[in-house]
Amino acid sequence: MTEILMPRLSDTMEEGVVAAWRKQVGDEVKAGDVLVEIETDKAVMEHEAYEDGVLAEILVKDGDTAPIGAPIARLVGAGEPVGEPAPAPAAPEPTRAEPPAPEPIVEKARNRSGESGGDSAVAPRSTGAGRILSSPLARRDARELGVDLATIDGSGPGGRIIRADVAKAAGGATTASAAAPSVPAPAAPAQPQAAAVTPAVEETDELIPLTSIRKTIARRLTESMQTSPHFYVTKTIDAGPLSKLRAQLNERLVAADRKKVSVNDIIVRAVAVVLRDHPVVNSSFTPEAIVRHGRIHVGIAVATETGLVVPVIRDADTKSLTSISAETRTLAGKARDRKLGLDEMTGGTFTVSNLGMFGIDHFTAVINPPEAAILAVGAVRSEPGVKDGELAVVQKMTMTLSSDHRVIDGAQAAEFVRDLAGVLEDPWLAVA
Repeated sequence: MTEILMPRLSDTMEEGVVAAWRKQVGDEVKAGDVLVEIETDKAVMEHEAYEDGVLAEILVKDGDTAPIGAPIARLVGAGEPVGEPAPAPAAPEPTRAEPPAPEPIVEKARNRSGESGGDSAVAPRSTGAGRILSSPLARRDARELGVDLATIDGSGPGGRIIRADVAKAAGGATTASAAAPSVPAPAAPAQPQAAAVTPAVEETDELIPLTSIRKTIARRLTESMQTSPHFYVTKTIDAGPLSKLRAQLNERLVAADRKKVSVNDIIVRAVAVVLRDHPVVNSSFTPEAIVRHGRIHVGIAVATETGLVVPVIRDADTKSLTSISAETRTLAGKARDRKLGLDEMTGGTFTVSNLGMFGIDHFTAVINPPEAAILAVGAVRSEPGVKDGELAVVQKMTMTLSSDHRVIDGAQAAEFVRDLAGVLEDPWLAVA
């Protein structure tokens, strides 16, 4: 019998939701068949079987959530019974000497003895390596929270301790310590704290459960605002040449029976070109070093029904305007259908967020970590201005660069925005 585990399908995924089972109990499964659709924190992805068999049991039903590494189904060989719980694992042979295990994987098995009249706490069983069966993330959380893994009963496969077990144990420890008497500590000055305000819910209100994507958006953007010192540089440009170039290109593209390009396509191409000369803006911050990325991967913020998704155009500075336009259409469509692959939404080095299509003149965007900057672009609008020394109706567009001050200084951000404005006001420089 083989356990199907909740896979890790994105770099930030901690748990997954079973969106839909493609196979049902009793169905024959071939290696490579799609077993289940998993909703991650970024998209809905297909999970394939790794071996042949028959789906014997579904442990996590449609719509339910499970942590990474938890069993969600069981697969058996042809002819074996289906729909029955898995047998308890056999006790290890006492005379068999087990070889030492590889450092990252082997941990300690756990004794689940619970005789009547005694405490049901689990005593870990020793192995040659002297470890406890636990995931790397669970061990990290245990160190940070001060939790002793030997006191935890793991709920993962084979008694493996997972992050949820550590969190539960930490919560119990906090409750126990709060109940125990303690020596009064010296009074400390009161610090203002943000109180969580729960709104009153009335009968006419609708409660919308948080999706994995919405939870991730909330967590990552909150972390971004709390950890990245944002500052903003804004410039309004003459968008007349940009609009003129787009009209000329689209006239020729339509005549050639090809797809039109958008203003955003030209902006993405211009951003990629200008980033070549401003590598500090194409960087990321880490606690050890600033990473200057050697390649330019531009993320494009796409609004979907479930939240904001940022697919990535890789090596955007090496691609033509029409190639960027075609790839953007494909990625945006897949984002709205929640069919993006992991490689299509990770690895960005800079992001463009454009709300111009909604008639928004100006806004500031939150940096998409671990990137160091994001460009917010408003609508091309007509307003009174001076052209060739005379009063006229001119087209304007406002853009704002949000920068991480740990990586980018004010003058560096200003120089990037200045040079980007120069290219957009002479947009043939972006497409030549």
